[in-house]
Amino acid sequence: MIRTLLRHIGRILLSLVVLSTSLWACLALWYQLPGPAAVKVGAGVLWAAFGLAAIVLLWRGRLGRALLSYAVGFALLLGWWSTILPSQNRVWADDVSRQLHAHIDGSVVTLDNVRNFEWRSDTDYTQRWETRQYDLERLRSVDVSLSYWTGPAIAHTLVSFGFDDGQFVTFSIEIRKERGESFSSVGGFFKQFETSLIAADEHDILRVRTNVRGEDVYMYRVRLPQPQMRSLFLAYLGEAAALVREPSFYNTLTANCTTIVYALARRIVPGLPMDWRLLASGYLPDYLFDVGGLTPGYSMEALRAAGRITDRAIATDKAAAGTNFPKAIRQGLPGADASQAPAAAK
Repeated sequence: MIRTLLRHIGRILLSLVVLSTSLWACLALWYQLPGPAAVKVGAGVLWAAFGLAAIVLLWRGRLGRALLSYAVGFALLLGWWSTILPSQNRVWADDVSRQLHAHIDGSVVTLDNVRNFEWRSDTDYTQRWETRQYDLERLRSVDVSLSYWTGPAIAHTLVSFGFDDGQFVTFSIEIRKERGESFSSVGGFFKQFETSLIAADEHDILRVRTNVRGEDVYMYRVRLPQPQMRSLFLAYLGEAAALVREPSFYNTLTANCTTIVYALARRIVPGLPMDWRLLASGYLPDYLFDVGGLTPGYSMEALRAAGRITDRAIATDKAAAGTNFPKAIRQGLPGADASQAPAAAK
């Protein structure tokens, strides 16, 4: 009786393993097998039939044959999967077509390919890639922005660095999509996209989300001593240089816009705890609040309410020409009042 029960439990567990790996295999074939959709669908159907046949053999008592045949087939699939490598040479979408390059001379950093597009819609824009200089001695603030487009749990993370001469630059870890591609959270598990690190003007990278794409954006001032701000800035430049040397795949779970920021931050703040909210990126502000990383003296609810920049960003399009976008979106932002004041004369 017990032996029969254990046998059935074992078959159920093995069947679940075959089912789950078959689902992964079908999706891998869909996203990565070359050829038209009909070829991908056909390959997926054949693999599903292969997995089903293995389960049927398993329940008919042919355990060895079922597992051996399926294991060999899956090993061959994994061998093919390992040959799929990231590339620098594709027909990239315009907004990720260039890579960030940095040159450091003492405290002065020169960034090539800072994006400053003028967006009218997602398909109508004026391209501008600029070279800009920043003096790290004048670095005064770090702000993290979360852009929401599909519920409270999912958001895109952007990090802005502010200087006392009024300059801001925002770093964003994004998919490096090819022309005609769009983001897919499922595709992000299956080597569909390379990783891109964009440095951009806030009027480009924040405004396109609030004013063009209709996303809801919240900004929070992060508490960091100036040396750690500088180290985090340089860590971004290190990540950019690494991507220039060797491309890498974006992964929805393990190498996305938030987990990479966390990996960079841990190099600056040792012992920063891992937390599930780093995966459910929409809750990153709550995590930062709990570890004491946001402006003190406010509740999380107050920080969230004051940090919603969406309406302020939209209002800049209705204001007179020449409106200072970074200043306008920070009106009322806790902790932002005096951080960009000019440094005292020496």
